[in-house]
Amino acid sequence: MLCDLDNVIRFYDTAPLAAREREAGLPVGLTMEVAYAPEIDLPLLLGRITPDAWVEAIAAGLSERAGRERELTRTLGRALAEAPFRADTEVVALLRRARTHVPVVLVTNATLQLDDDLALLGLTDLADAVVSSAVERVAKPDPAIYRIAAERAGVPAERCLFVDDRQENVDAATALGMTGVLYREPADLRRALGPYADEAPERQQSSICG
Repeated sequence: MLCDLDNVIRFYDTAPLAAREREAGLPVGLTMEVAYAPEIDLPLLLGRITPDAWVEAIAAGLSERAGRERELTRTLGRALAEAPFRADTEVVALLRRARTHVPVVLVTNATLQLDDDLALLGLTDLADAVVSSAVERVAKPDPAIYRIAAERAGVPAERCLFVDDRQENVDAATALGMTGVLYREPADLRRALGPYADEAPERQQSSICG
């Protein structure tokens, strides 16, 4: 089983950032719109720049878009970079159960801080392998990252179940022959796992990356 991390397992609290945007008279969500534009976000996800450099790029983009001083936009960029996060306990439980049956591999567009983030979440033992864009220098939906993940799972792509919250990432997986699931809520994962969402005494071979 191949599973995304952000917006499936990990969720960020952006309320403090939204409050800062309102205080600055900016539209709520503008900072994220600038930050997640490919030209600003992708270098971070490919491990080419540091989080501090990402904050500076956000600040520059916000200053240009909103006409605000760099000190303010840097504060907003930092608020996004340091947004607190949590793990969805229901999803974590489902993945732990699934792992008693089949290999679980996290496939995520992430920064070089991913190992530290997983440790903070208490999830260093959640998966058999972690495929990070920043380490592999390739990001979803590039087919290469899916092939790497299938290899880490030890099975052909056709025997993999891929779960992600972005349609383009799911489409890229299904183009390689994987079974794709667009995630919106834990029930989506539970349905996809079927009997593998239940407790099992031991891991066994299956048709979803096993």
